[in-house]
Amino acid sequence: MKKTKSLYLAMAIVSFGFILYTTYSNFIRDPEASGFLGHKTNLKHVSVWLKVMDIHIAGACVAMIAGLLNFSRWMRTNYVKVHRKIGYVYVAAVAVVDLTSGYMAPYSTGGKINSVAFNMVNIIWLVVTVIAIMKIRKKQVEAHRKWMIRSYAFVFTNLFIHLITTAFHRGFGMTYADSYTIGVYSSIVLLLLLAEFLIRQIKTDPERP
Repeated sequence: MKKTKSLYLAMAIVSFGFILYTTYSNFIRDPEASGFLGHKTNLKHVSVWLKVMDIHIAGACVAMIAGLLNFSRWMRTNYVKVHRKIGYVYVAAVAVVDLTSGYMAPYSTGGKINSVAFNMVNIIWLVVTVIAIMKIRKKQVEAHRKWMIRSYAFVFTNLFIHLITTAFHRGFGMTYADSYTIGVYSSIVLLLLLAEFLIRQIKTDPERP
């Protein structure tokens, strides 16, 4: 249980830190997303795109918070009905993120190659989330938890893309578009691997009942 608590604490710190950064960056510091839009060349209807992006960000933040709450052992144990309702909120938030991402994908920085990647993420995220729902409906609690970990990993897609893009663009001097492409594709692989790593860590926790 000690290992599980440490992982949960780390996840909570990263989640709230990223939510605060994203909220400040997109709604206060640069609400017009001028820095990010500067890397796009085929974007039309900017005002609509910005509104969709705001909804996308809000949905991602809700999914991040809802998922974090539902991974709490205290919540699952003491408030089962609340846990279930928060689960519905999480699924709805994932749907919002997927739909808005689908709208923005054709205008991805780097072109069609990244549009394909984002649509791939949308499909994978939706599929693993649906599987998680099916597992809990069959009362397969442990399997549900594992698939929810796989689903929740994709909440951090933008964080991983941002970190990797920055590393290659500023650290190695690559063009932003090429760095972004590397960030998008490597994030998919890394998030899937991270989910499996966490599942194994929780499974091997000697103090976990």
